[in-house]
Amino acid sequence: MQFPRFLLIFLYFLTFSLGHSQEKAAEKADPQKKEEKKEPLKDQLVETEHSGTFGGEKMEYTATAGTMVISKKEEEPKASVFFVAYEKKGIEDPATRPIVFCFNGGPGSSAVWLHLGGFGPRRVAMNPDGTMPSPPFRLKENPDSILKVADLVFIDPVSTGYSRAQDEKKAGEFHGLKGDLESMAEFIRLYTTRYERWLSPKFLAGESYGSFRAAGLAHRLHDSYGLYLNGVILVSGVLSFDTLWGSDLSYVTFLPAMSDVAAYHQRLEPDLLENDEARRAEVEQFAFGEYASALLKGTRLTEAEMDDLAASISRYTGLEVEEIKRRELRISSSFFREELLRDEGVMLGRFDARIKGADGDLAGDSPGYDPSYQAVYGPFSAALNDYVRRDLKFESDLVYEILTSRVRPWKYGDEYVGQPVNVLDELATALLENPSLEILVNCGYEDLATPYHAIRHSIDHLNVPPGTLDRVSYTHYTGGHMMYTIEDSNTAWNADVETFILKNDGID
Repeated sequence: MQFPRFLLIFLYFLTFSLGHSQEKAAEKADPQKKEEKKEPLKDQLVETEHSGTFGGEKMEYTATAGTMVISKKEEEPKASVFFVAYEKKGIEDPATRPIVFCFNGGPGSSAVWLHLGGFGPRRVAMNPDGTMPSPPFRLKENPDSILKVADLVFIDPVSTGYSRAQDEKKAGEFHGLKGDLESMAEFIRLYTTRYERWLSPKFLAGESYGSFRAAGLAHRLHDSYGLYLNGVILVSGVLSFDTLWGSDLSYVTFLPAMSDVAAYHQRLEPDLLENDEARRAEVEQFAFGEYASALLKGTRLTEAEMDDLAASISRYTGLEVEEIKRRELRISSSFFREELLRDEGVMLGRFDARIKGADGDLAGDSPGYDPSYQAVYGPFSAALNDYVRRDLKFESDLVYEILTSRVRPWKYGDEYVGQPVNVLDELATALLENPSLEILVNCGYEDLATPYHAIRHSIDHLNVPPGTLDRVSYTHYTGGHMMYTIEDSNTAWNADVETFILKNDGID
């Protein structure tokens, strides 16, 4: 018996449809079935050999660029973490060679700034004063690199750089204080194990929010893995957010930096421009004394007190007395950046307030963009994308996320509800648990993102016994958040960090 042609066609499509529907139903019943088809993450590592001259000494070194697969703990979700590591060749015993794990902040920043800005063997060629050169941009040798004395590992946290979660739906597990510390600690443990660095002198270097991360990691690495550090380098850092915004304290910590910026732009009286150190001492005494007390008084200030204080603030910042009084003595960094050079039609950078930019809204109270970030974004983006592929031979068609919003919202945890987010207890505990741990704080004078007195105030208020803070040292430089973009500051900064490493590496 022959079936009509149309009936055969009907039966074929009915069978296909039923099979497809059953497959879809199975996927709905077991959502993981579809995920299992994804190819699992794998390490992707490329090793290249290079040479350079650092501190007048020629050195051969190996660069490893690639991704290492980690879990947030010993379970899902997994992620592929991109890093670039530099190791001096010819070292027979790794225990004799210090290693520094480096990262930037954000949250949402890759490690490109520390990598190609200051510590790495090559750096972006900016103008000598740190301003942006004309394109095309290029890299140049970095003779000041601390690679001379220590191996370097630059780490991109999950969702920054080329680092990605295996399941984007679960990427949020890495986007928060706890998840970030867990994943970064696991990467450092894994790298230390695979590359046999457990007996090496170990340091962390974190910039901006990276210093917040470094303080948390100093405790977590001790507590979770028994991985003790020789030192922690905090670059343009923050340890407690109430020193930056949301409180009267933040106006106090910003005032000395504003004075440095006003002095740089020659907006202060001649007597304040004669001696920077004397001016700083005078401003700091006022800020943490008379000014702080006045802010605590609030509306109880008399008119005469308001007039006197506004005159002092005007003297130290270059702003008009009436503008200061209109804001009840509270000058935000955004208003200061907009106001100081308004008469020139320009505004100032946030990351580096030495840098000026054209102002598209001369009547506004806050800048529409940050000219200091725009000065570095293009050069660093171009340099990184070229360097990784052509010199380090690592190839990826992913967007290298230099500074991304992919990590938003960033979760700090319920324990901080109703109180400032901070890592003061973690840093204090690390100092107490490890009596050999040393801290180096590096700051730029013209930084209006994380002013130098903010982190100083936090460290001065750590709950530690007398004498503990003798293990904390400070260095300051001309420049802003990334002071190393300035040629002279980069040389001085690397020299200071090199001295810190050699002093605390425990190697005879």
